[in-house]
Amino acid sequence: MNCVLLSASPTCAQSSEALQTPRSGTLYTGAVFVQFANMSSFRKALKSNQRNHRERSQVGSRRHLGFLEKKKDYKLRADNYHKKQNTLTALRKKAAQKNPDEFYYKMVNTQLQDGVHMKKEEVEEVTEEQRKVMRTQDIKYVEMKRVAEAKKIERMKSELHMLDAEGKKKNKHTFFVDTKREVDVFDLATHLNTAPELLGRVYNRPTLQTLESHSLQGATHPAHIKKLARQRKHQYKILSQRVEREKKMFVIGQKIQNRKDLVDKRKKVKVVKETANTPAIYKFEAKRKR
Repeated sequence: MNCVLLSASPTCAQSSEALQTPRSGTLYTGAVFVQFANMSSFRKALKSNQRNHRERSQVGSRRHLGFLEKKKDYKLRADNYHKKQNTLTALRKKAAQKNPDEFYYKMVNTQLQDGVHMKKEEVEEVTEEQRKVMRTQDIKYVEMKRVAEAKKIERMKSELHMLDAEGKKKNKHTFFVDTKREVDVFDLATHLNTAPELLGRVYNRPTLQTLESHSLQGATHPAHIKKLARQRKHQYKILSQRVEREKKMFVIGQKIQNRKDLVDKRKKVKVVKETANTPAIYKFEAKRKR
């Protein structure tokens, strides 16, 4: 240990001053004292022998009141209290300054559950049939079935001609006459030169001369005609079902393609939401291809 021995003679001014005003790090032994060169290490050594100061606990007569609160406990309690008060003050100020005409989309997109505003879950507009096909089939298979269905539709349309199909927009035929008197006495069968029974027939309507000079071909018996009408109606029903099936196949194919496109890591924004009859539309960030 490095130390300096100094004499305690009264003739030495420094030694007498050191005796009168002791400093930390100076050890007195009788008339001679030792001053350590390394003061910080000695200060740490002295702390090891210091007394441990303990907090005063609750006295026995007041033990029924609970734990004796210390300053650190009060600080936590005070901070918590002031935080709540500041929050209430901010909410009161916000309520006082609220604009009654103010509108937020969360007013319609959230609902209150147990006192907490929860965002409404977006219902995926996909039918159970579409979801089953999308899980089990590939887009190429769906497209193949759609093309086959479209060809069958074209073939049935060419056979049925769609002439008297239900829901078909009726044609409007306008006749022009010169006087108002001709309008009052106008007879459609006479003007078209056909039988009154054939006025409802918009296709292949024979004239009176044709009926007189040619014999009728095809079914003429009423029962046979009703049977053919039922068959034609059934064919139109099948055709409408095929058209609806082809539309569903097209929508399913578009939705499957959307699922594949969403795997792309490029930034995308939904422009149109998905519905049961239309796929969702996304706008992708433009990326320059090298």
